Amino acid sequence: MLYWWDGQWFEQEVISLPVNDPGLLYGATVFTTLRVYQQWLDHPLTHWTDHGDRLQQSLFALQWPAPDLEQIEQAARHLSQHYPILRVTCFPSGQVLITGRELAEDLQQRQQLGIKAWLMPRGRYQRSLAELKTGNYLAPWLAQRIAQENNAQEAILTDTNGHWLETATGNLWGWRDGEFFTPPLTGQQLPGITLQHLRTWLENKGLIIHDDQWSKDLVRTFQGLAYSNSGVEIVPINQVGEEGQPWLNFASARSREYYLLARYWLTNC
Repeated sequence: MLYWWDGQWFEQEVISLPVNDPGLLYGATVFTTLRVYQQWLDHPLTHWTDHGDRLQQSLFALQWPAPDLEQIEQAARHLSQHYPILRVTCFPSGQVLITGRELAEDLQQRQQLGIKAWLMPRGRYQRSLAELKTGNYLAPWLAQRIAQENNAQEAILTDTNGHWLETATGNLWGWRDGEFFTPPLTGQQLPGITLQHLRTWLENKGLIIHDDQWSKDLVRTFQGLAYSNSGVEIVPINQVGEEGQPWLNFASARSREYYLLARYWLTNC
């Protein structure tokens, strides 16, 4: 495993941190995860500039020191020749960790056939400082484990009123009768880079995107459901389960709206 830590290259799978490091003790980091297309950091779909801007905005909001961005970019370019997924993590000390990984082995199957998701209890598993994408991911990590225990591949997080916010790893999409829906960005979920670009692309095509709060009654009217992030692109959700309730079923994997969403990447490659 090749990774970049604090200005140096390493191949072992461990790094050294002080026992009182806030990143270790409290998850005090900010990060971004991006998919590198065609081993090219400047590919239009990689959105490298957007990911860098999000890191800088988060560091500014937290009043943490800004790292050497030129050095980070050089390291990311080198790692992009080895891995299709990069994660850039910034610590309060100004230190930076850049790691890489492969795409999920079953990603293509998930994109074609869809997945199951599990709805979490209202308000219990929301992310900390959700709009900044900090390293404190205990809530979605726990939610994902609970989802997997219930034969689902993704968890759906909710607010205290039971409104659907996002999945443990991405943003939600719904559709019916050719119109699209995304939960409103209220500061309780991450405004994903993929979400923003996909939304702009759809709006430029003259399609309607609603920002209504996602109550369960609204979701029941959807003909299709999916989630998006930089790593998986767009993945349909065929069923949503909930403790003590029957599964909700969606026909997303074969709908024309899902194919339109998936066409964004084909169009821009």
